[in-house]
Amino acid sequence: MTVLETDEDSARRRAKMGLFNGWRRLLRLRLVIPMLRASHEPEHTARGVSVGLFFAMTPTVGVQMPLVMLAWLALRLLRRSWDFNPVIAMAWTWVTNVITVPPIYYAFLVTGELMLGRWGESGGYEVFQARLAALLQTDASFLDSLWIYAVGMFDAWGLPMFVGSIPWAIGSAWLGYVWSLKATRRFRARKAARMQMRAAETVD
Repeated sequence: MTVLETDEDSARRRAKMGLFNGWRRLLRLRLVIPMLRASHEPEHTARGVSVGLFFAMTPTVGVQMPLVMLAWLALRLLRRSWDFNPVIAMAWTWVTNVITVPPIYYAFLVTGELMLGRWGESGGYEVFQARLAALLQTDASFLDSLWIYAVGMFDAWGLPMFVGSIPWAIGSAWLGYVWSLKATRRFRARKAARMQMRAAETVD
């Protein structure tokens, strides 16, 4: 019996690791590689990552990409020097998705409760997850479902979730900018070094 349970635990662990590795490869393929290979300056790309993460870390599931486009249009009109890559930004909003939304939004809620002095009102993660799953299950049209999500979230969790998302959004945007700028510069430096080595080998 013990051996059977150990085998089951081992199989369960391998399945989880397989899911994690597959998710990590997908993130690299969809987010990191396009970021590294973008044709604009590293700062331009890093601003895209920053904006994408900012909107990803707000309780605006379903309208994050339209919000990115509105921000891009506004900045092009008002402050072209802070232009960013909208394609990269929209891609990075998918950090919050069907899998990651429950724990991330619960973190928003708990943070908001702490900031507002309302600790314990959420009822715990399991209660939150069940209410969120029920809220996201709707047969309405796309536009109607966006309104249902927004109203439903505010009705269910109100101000704490929205307030709690603010430090997460700002912190994620800043960290995303710093990390992506360094990663892009390092990638381009290595690429330039490889090209120089190949050119030197060709001359020799």
